[in-house]
Amino acid sequence: TLGDALVLAALQVVRGDESSHKYQSGETVIVWVNKIGPFHNPQETYTFDSLGLCRDESKELKHKSGGLGGLLTGDHLEDSGIQMSFQTNIENQVFCSMALDSDHIGKLTDAVEQHYWYQMYIDDLPVWGMFGELMAAQGSDGSDGGDEQAFIYTHRDFTISYNHRRIIEINLTTGKPVALQKGKELKFTYSVKWVGTQKKFSKRFDRYLDSGFFEHKIHWFSVFNSVMMVVFLCGLVSLILMRVLRSDYSRYRGDEEDADMDHVGDETGWKLIHGDVFSQPIFLELYASLIGTGYQLATLTFWGILISVIGSLYSIRGSIPTMLLVCYAITSFVSGCTGGSFYKRYGGKFWKNQMALSAVMFPGLVLSVVIILNMIAIVYESQAAISLNALMAVVAFWLFLSSPLLFLGTIIGKNMTEELDFPCRPSKYRRPLPRKQWYTHPLTLAIAGGVLPFGSIFIEMYYAFTSFWNYKFYYVYGFLFLVYCILIIVTVCVTIVCTYFLLNAEDYRWQWTAFLAGGSTAGYVFLYAVYFFFNKTHMYGLMQTAFYFGYTAIFCFGLFILTGTIAYIGTSLFVHKIYYYIKSD
Repeated sequence: TLGDALVLAALQVVRGDESSHKYQSGETVIVWVNKIGPFHNPQETYTFDSLGLCRDESKELKHKSGGLGGLLTGDHLEDSGIQMSFQTNIENQVFCSMALDSDHIGKLTDAVEQHYWYQMYIDDLPVWGMFGELMAAQGSDGSDGGDEQAFIYTHRDFTISYNHRRIIEINLTTGKPVALQKGKELKFTYSVKWVGTQKKFSKRFDRYLDSGFFEHKIHWFSVFNSVMMVVFLCGLVSLILMRVLRSDYSRYRGDEEDADMDHVGDETGWKLIHGDVFSQPIFLELYASLIGTGYQLATLTFWGILISVIGSLYSIRGSIPTMLLVCYAITSFVSGCTGGSFYKRYGGKFWKNQMALSAVMFPGLVLSVVIILNMIAIVYESQAAISLNALMAVVAFWLFLSSPLLFLGTIIGKNMTEELDFPCRPSKYRRPLPRKQWYTHPLTLAIAGGVLPFGSIFIEMYYAFTSFWNYKFYYVYGFLFLVYCILIIVTVCVTIVCTYFLLNAEDYRWQWTAFLAGGSTAGYVFLYAVYFFFNKTHMYGLMQTAFYFGYTAIFCFGLFILTGTIAYIGTSLFVHKIYYYIKSD
């Protein structure tokens, strides 16, 4: 009847679930179990069933998808079988029981010795618990037995805070340790206690944000120090270049009175190579592809940080990888436009080859590393292994969204750019390179160029590395955005100085030198990552080591392209500006 239909509709409106985060009293609250693994190895995770623990066989287990981002991060949620109802207290409820045999003891003892932990989700809030502990067995008189023995925690105590119809906070305490002995029966129990709170729902994720760590005075001071370094560096670069270039222009125009006012740069030679400075760089297709990809990564980084600041994506499981994947595909248009334009401007003839290289260079390296890591994870039977469906979805993003946008951008970029559009006409034949001092050699400048940019970001690298590899939620994207801006300014200033020294030594190979000088920042970051691995973590084993250095290599390669492109952009503006006044004819 119509009345029954209205009643059912009203019940659908007021009923609670995880999507609305609202529950009625007595309504079922699902406890999801995600993964388990060694505490010191964040990426070495396994399914909760891998240890052969008992389950509630009477309840049908459900699975919950975390979307593409969740699959890429190794999240696979399934119903734990723990019975829990909203605002209903439970005391020492038996969950399941099992008898230990030799196989169980071996697996469980190994798990305890490696400090296994597990992760659960309740109403999209994560909660962690330790699996067991090595403890000294007690004798009959209550004294310690001396030798350590593996104990497993058999009781979970949930304390859940709620505000009206919403779950606000979850605390998990494990207890009742039982020694692992053959033939012994393990009886797993749990208790649930509901406590009212006045804390707002919008603030419920704040307890996971380690403000004492991320907002420490040292963090603020490091950012302030970087800002002051930027101000000093910009002032110093401006002062040097204005005085030196003014003297250079005076000599070039024959103004002896102005030339004698400053003896800085008496041996300048950058004006002598005006016919070669805009000549085509070697490996033009590769360089154009790097520049295009760098523009894409710079745009992706800007919008990625901005979206994270506005959207608080750290609180939504799997959202950040999904956002980065979609933004990367969309910004492929930027890569096509800038790479195609650069290639056409320097007289490139094989634009299809350049476009194909741009399409496969960065994604190809990332996919190759991921496949190798995935094979290692499969050998370990780890939950971190990415499923075939997830990999196919990523390939589909690249094939049907990223590649067409790259093609469209390349067509537009090359058609809107004039060939050899430079302030000075390139010479048909290049000048021979003169002998130079060691400190003006391109390799020396490239190595030295990354020192100051790395110095401006390395404190933030510590916070980012600690967050990613030590179970912390990184949320200070405002800091990250400021550091990103500082990195851009410092990189541009340093590479402009390096380029001036290079051109002054009559070496016209500024394009690759500027790119490598900016990109060398990534080399210092990788060296810092090696230091961090051996001195700040307790990781061990082939799988975790491979994942650490594999992900670090991907990050550093992307940073190399990003900072190299930033260096080229700033240096290109500088070179075009100083040669604008040179009459090449």
